Amino acid sequence: MRVLYPEEVSVEANLDVVGVGNAIVDVLAPVGESFIVEHRLDKGRMALIDADRAADLYAEMPEGMEMSGGSAANTMVGVAALGGRAGYIGKVADDDLGRVFRQDLAAAGVDFDVDNGTHLPTARCLIQVTPDAQRTLNTYLGISAHLSPADVDADLVASARILYCEGYLWDTEDAKAAIRHAMAAARRAGRIVALALSDVFCVDRHRQEWLDLLERFVDVVFGNEQEVCSLYGSPDLPRALGTATSQVGLVFTTLGARGSLVAEGHQRLEVPAMPVDRVVDTTGAGDLYASGVLFGLSRGVSLYDAARLGSVAAAEVIGHLGARPEGDLAGSVGDLGL
Repeated sequence: MRVLYPEEVSVEANLDVVGVGNAIVDVLAPVGESFIVEHRLDKGRMALIDADRAADLYAEMPEGMEMSGGSAANTMVGVAALGGRAGYIGKVADDDLGRVFRQDLAAAGVDFDVDNGTHLPTARCLIQVTPDAQRTLNTYLGISAHLSPADVDADLVASARILYCEGYLWDTEDAKAAIRHAMAAARRAGRIVALALSDVFCVDRHRQEWLDLLERFVDVVFGNEQEVCSLYGSPDLPRALGTATSQVGLVFTTLGARGSLVAEGHQRLEVPAMPVDRVVDTTGAGDLYASGVLFGLSRGVSLYDAARLGSVAAAEVIGHLGARPEGDLAGSVGDLGL
């Protein structure tokens, strides 16, 4: 499958990237290891929880910070912070958290305009950050999981050079249909379609569906080493990437402190991580890596430089609490000579 670069697209694009995902408000708090054990949490993983469990955990968590989140939304904020033009498609309720989400995206310069849902509250993700900077996520999806094809503006999708969908959203039939609808709209417009694998548990739940989805629609895949290997049922990353690049044009694999690996056909590019003074919170590292890569691809830079931008954005976000950039990411583009 061939990756379409911006200069190959004949229809004018008003946006660089539009993301589709779970619209979530994050609640982050530092906790000790004992909190993870006491509340029987799966450290370092994302678990879906119901409303009662969410209320109980929220009541037990120490005071922290609340901000709009969601994987693809974080990525779109990163694209905007780098100087790109980003849009977002997700579903929130007409409640306090829904209004916070809308206001935050507007303040970040991300185009977001989806009708409010009414029958469930806005989603929230309770994030426990342990002293080793690992984050444990417990997510109540609320109305966000009920994004449907009717909520997807095909014209908005077609107006972006790249469509970016998060795997976390692939958990209800409505959301699956919405993603397929968005991907089909992007395909008709000749746009690049990217999918984030999001979490190894997501891969395990949806492996065959995602392999079919990649075959039909996807040009670019984002995932960490464990997710990519799991998708293709191989403990060996080089073998998994060999299979992946027979399906899709590009695979960006994050390797933590070792940086990332870019795979296109038989080509492999090793890209180092950017040094950081101190790792505070790894929440959003993968999301912001995708921001840098997507921004780079939308501007036609080399694959190596796109991954370097991803490394810069990821390094910025792990230096503080929270999954949204706080530093001057746009300045970093010039610092890299791009």
